[in-house]
Amino acid sequence: MRVAVCQVNSRENRDQNLAVARDMLERAAAAGAELAVLPEYVDYLGPAAGAPKPEGIDGEFAAFFGTAARELGLWVHAGSFHESGPDEHRTYNTSLIFSPQGELTATYRKIHLYDVEIAGRVSYQESRSVAPGEETVVADVAGVRTGLSICYDLRFPELYRRLAVQGEARILAVPAAFMLHTGRDHWEVLLRARAIENQCYVVAAGQIGDHDPGRTCFGRSMIIDPWGTVLAQAPDTVGIATADLDLARLELIRSELPSLANRRL
Repeated sequence: MRVAVCQVNSRENRDQNLAVARDMLERAAAAGAELAVLPEYVDYLGPAAGAPKPEGIDGEFAAFFGTAARELGLWVHAGSFHESGPDEHRTYNTSLIFSPQGELTATYRKIHLYDVEIAGRVSYQESRSVAPGEETVVADVAGVRTGLSICYDLRFPELYRRLAVQGEARILAVPAAFMLHTGRDHWEVLLRARAIENQCYVVAAGQIGDHDPGRTCFGRSMIIDPWGTVLAQAPDTVGIATADLDLARLELIRSELPSLANRRL
């Protein structure tokens, strides 16, 4: 199964962001990918005052990526967007997956919200404007069980263990807008740890570069195998990276080093 991670620099122009995302999907399809994963907030990452109006999972965002999936014959993980939330003050940070027929097959709402205070660096409270999701989600993508997560979820290993054990995931998807100052030290380490400890492929698509207001994302989108080996990594620019997932190798790793089967807790 060939997969692609699509790395973009979404900013305040939603139409331009969507045009770039479509181009990345076209590149992924041309490269022979069956699944393409886009980053968190793929349609808008700019000042809150200019953010698009939140919409449902049957709105314009879904229609755009459903059409792209159908026209390109591709499984599309549409990163995430601001879904209409439980009240007028909060949205959900939501991922959608579309089949090659353009059908919405899975919806995941980010569970862990990025509430962080780092002196002199970052003051960000995602929970002020975003409501947390409550359900873990594993989707069937081209017949492969795929566990869903978003960005800050990466720091919570119990989520991924549930996806791998209860959800029988073989792939873990991580769309993200990981900050530069934490990404350069933690991004690859955490992704490889989630792959190794759960013996899954990890497919992580990140935002890259500067975004208004005063935010810089790390990028380095990558695909990692169940042994923790980085199979593909995007350079520090907008573009895609692809890799072939060998599911037989995954099962071999699980049989030779049965850490999931040997767990006691």
